[in-house]
Amino acid sequence: MSPIPTLRIARPTDQLAAVVQFYRDGLGLLELGRFENHDGFDGVMLGWPGASYHLEFTSSSHRAGSAPTQDNLLVIYLPELVEWNAAVERMHKFGAQPVQSFNPYWDKLGKTFEDPDGYRVVLQNAAWLT
Repeated sequence: MSPIPTLRIARPTDQLAAVVQFYRDGLGLLELGRFENHDGFDGVMLGWPGASYHLEFTSSSHRAGSAPTQDNLLVIYLPELVEWNAAVERMHKFGAQPVQSFNPYWDKLGKTFEDPDGYRVVLQNAAWLT
């Protein structure tokens, strides 16, 4: 059996500390690793241990800017209502308030939050169906 490939979603930011706080303290992701001054880049990897995917946020001397649109989304499917409520409550305790989704579909079963760079995360109270 072949190993499952790992997916890393990497994104630059001008606000590394604030973005890490949002995803770690607000969303509850764990810090899986970090590096400093690696060829001029600092970075932090966040995710859930054992998952075949994680997020990487990097910072360098180059300006990263903000989200190009309000419809650039990271969607986290939380089918169990108790888990979903806990995730939404954690975001509220962190100080993040939901925003109206650009696509109204996401407001039906989810809550959308905006990170410090303007990228949006949807906490969707549904199962991903393939």
